[in-house]
Amino acid sequence: MEQRLPNWLKQRAYLTPERKAVIFENETLTFHDLFQKAVDLAAKITSYSISKGDTVGIMLSNHIDTFSVIHAQQQTGAKTLFLNLRLTPSELAWQLQDANAKLLIADAESLGKLKEIQNECPELTCISLSELIDSPKSAFEPEEEFSLDSICSLMYTSGTTGRPKGVKQTYGNHWWSASGSSLNLGLSEKDVWGCTVPLFHISGFSILMRSVIYGMPVRLFSKFDVEAINQCLIQGEITILSVVTSMLQRLLADLNDQEYHEQFRCMLLGGGPAPLTVLEQCRDKGIPVFQTYGMTETSSQIVTLAPEDSIRKLGSAGKPLFPCQVKIMKDQEDAPPNVEGEIVVKGPNVTHGYLNRDDANKESFHNGWFKTGDIGYLDEDGFVYVLDRRSDLIISGGENIYPAEIENVLLSHPDVSDAGVKGMDDPQWGEVPHAFVVSNQDLTEHELLDYCRRNLAKYKLPKKIHFVNELPRNASNKLLRRQLPGLISEVK
Repeated sequence: MEQRLPNWLKQRAYLTPERKAVIFENETLTFHDLFQKAVDLAAKITSYSISKGDTVGIMLSNHIDTFSVIHAQQQTGAKTLFLNLRLTPSELAWQLQDANAKLLIADAESLGKLKEIQNECPELTCISLSELIDSPKSAFEPEEEFSLDSICSLMYTSGTTGRPKGVKQTYGNHWWSASGSSLNLGLSEKDVWGCTVPLFHISGFSILMRSVIYGMPVRLFSKFDVEAINQCLIQGEITILSVVTSMLQRLLADLNDQEYHEQFRCMLLGGGPAPLTVLEQCRDKGIPVFQTYGMTETSSQIVTLAPEDSIRKLGSAGKPLFPCQVKIMKDQEDAPPNVEGEIVVKGPNVTHGYLNRDDANKESFHNGWFKTGDIGYLDEDGFVYVLDRRSDLIISGGENIYPAEIENVLLSHPDVSDAGVKGMDDPQWGEVPHAFVVSNQDLTEHELLDYCRRNLAKYKLPKKIHFVNELPRNASNKLLRRQLPGLISEVK
């Protein structure tokens, strides 16, 4: 039987109309204001022949108008395709075509990419945010209810091979993600969730969704401004903040001898476990760090480690949220404690599948369980330890980078005969990609990087290209990425 809930924003505006919804720079919207603005924008979006079930792409940076546009899309019943602003026009065009988007809305920062996208997607209507705001309204009535089975959002995540996959996130996925988080962290009438991460990432979008479900204000930042964020934390203007390790380290360095307000109650840390020195600093300053493990496919966190266990269970991601389950599979069987295998998860916040990818769905989903592709183990107390994020995933400043995607671009160059990419330690970003390339031509690093820039987002560009004689491969000709760093001494 289909489960339905009242339109979330409409219900929230009815229940707590004067409660703050979003605070951005010097502007604040209550939930009543946000609903009125969302309905107004929805009437303008539908004037572009957008109706329930259609897909609308957005290329919008963190801004109060972005909040309104996202909620406006939900009023229309359209699916929102969240596009990473850092991708190239070619990468963006492919996602728009794969998702069969009918409309693309871009802010001023992304207008330079629209022409190239339009060339590759001639059937796509592309408009700027300012054009949308000035558009005429069509006759329109907001959705009365949301079906928990309906797709709310689409986000693309890179695969270990080939093209990225579109993750289908339903209203039910987001509902249970928010519910599971609240059961773990609790709620307070004083809560304000600080959002410094991009809204086009699941980490950012999940904050927006929790805001309307909880009735909690979000203090939205256009970028990661260390001084401004620390001042908010010191003055008690934020009670929960989502970060990755590199962000937390920068906050601690700027904080010096100061301390956060007593109302600050949760530093939600994703993107891998924090070093012991960072956790000890946080403990000494009374900063509660909740380490998490999650992904786009789980609509944000699915495993969380509470502060009281952060030192005792150093390196662990924690235990699953209340509605979720985690197990380790090895040789198609449940692995016993402390035995490494693939991390497999289950829960109502887990996606129902990938868009247009029957092959990936058959590979990844079995009897309600999702195979993450990550390697880890459970200790005797049931705590999850993640050893290898999606095999060779590189996490650089909180961004996921898959070596295969960079390798495919390198191998498309006519003078490259073989290529491998490996994440290397970096003091600023945690990890950065290094490329190992075999070429029989007089190809320079500068030439190859210029080629990559035309096909890859800036954050995916190799930090360094090493030219070598050959790459390590096993008997099946599979690239042994873990051996690539050993080739640096052999660089030509």
